[in-house]
Amino acid sequence: MKNIFDIKTEEDFLTACLETFRFQYENVEIYRKFVDYLKIDPQNVDELAKIPFLPIEMFKNHQILNKNISTELYFQSSGTTQMNLSKHFIADQNIYQESIYKSFDQFIGKPEDFIFLGLLPSYLEKQNSSLIYMVDYLMKKSGKTENGYFLYNHEDLFKLLNDLKYKKVILFGVSFALLDFLDYCTSNSQTLKLSDTLTVIETGGMKGRKEEMTKDELLKILQEGFKTDKIYSEYSMTELLSQAYSLGENIYQCPNWMRILVRNAEDPFNYEKEGRTGAINIIDLANIHSCSFIATQDLGKIMGDKFQVLGRIDHSDIRGCSLLVS
Repeated sequence: MKNIFDIKTEEDFLTACLETFRFQYENVEIYRKFVDYLKIDPQNVDELAKIPFLPIEMFKNHQILNKNISTELYFQSSGTTQMNLSKHFIADQNIYQESIYKSFDQFIGKPEDFIFLGLLPSYLEKQNSSLIYMVDYLMKKSGKTENGYFLYNHEDLFKLLNDLKYKKVILFGVSFALLDFLDYCTSNSQTLKLSDTLTVIETGGMKGRKEEMTKDELLKILQEGFKTDKIYSEYSMTELLSQAYSLGENIYQCPNWMRILVRNAEDPFNYEKEGRTGAINIIDLANIHSCSFIATQDLGKIMGDKFQVLGRIDHSDIRGCSLLVS
C-alpha cells in the first residue's frame, strides 16, 4: 500500500482508503465481522460512501487489532473508574510518532522551534494516555530544557509563562485546567505579561469539574484570560492516531491522511450535505493495524475542506474531549 504520509491528492486518498478497507477487512477480525453482519460485499465497496464505519463503542469491549500482530502497548480513554473505558492497541509506535510530528508541522510549525508546557492534570494522573504520549513526543523533539508538565501548581506555571514571554511557547491544556489557572490568576490579582509568542492549545474536557459550556463560550473566556485573539484547539481521541487542529474559531483542519464525514444521526448510511449538522465519521489512515473508519458520537458539520465540532449526540457517554452544546 502507498505510504499514507505521501498522500497529496484526493485520488491518492481514495485509493489509499479502498486499499486500507480491504486490508482491514481481511486482517482485523472484529471489523470483518461487523462488515459481514451488515451484509456488505467488500467487492462492491468502490467509493468512500460505501465503506462501513465501525461504531467507536466497539473499542470498549473488543480488541481492534490486526490478527497477525501481538502488542502490549495500548492507549486507554479517560473517564471514571466506574466507566467501561476504550482501549486502542498500538502495533507500530513509529506511525503514531510520524503522524504527531507531521500534523503539528503542517498546521503550527516544527516542534524543534517551541518550548512545550502541559497543563493536563487529569491525563497525567492516569496511565496509557495517548495525549500524554503525544505531548511527551513533541517535548522530546523540541529538546528544550524549559519543557514540562504542571498539575495544580498554578503559581509555578504563572511565573514560568511570564519568564518565557519572549520565547515561542506552546501551552497544551485541558479545558477545565486552563479555566482553573485563569481563576487562580484572577483570585490572586496576578497579571499575565504574555506576548504573541505564546500559543494556547486547548484539548477539550471538563470532566465534570466545571459547568458545561459551548466551545465558543470556552474560547471567548480563554481569549480574554490569555489576552489573545486566537485560542488553538486539538481534536483527537484514544481510538485515533492522528490529530486535527483548529487555529481559532473552532474550525478544524485535517492532515492529508485524515478526513471527516458527517452522517445523518438517525441513518448512519446517509451523509449530510456541507453545512448541515450530523454525527462525525472519521477516516484515519494512520490506524492501519486497527480500524481506519470510525463512527464517533460527536456532532459536527463540514465547512469546505474544514469542519466544526459542535458537541455530543444525546444519551452518549460524556468523553474527555467533549463539550456539550447548550
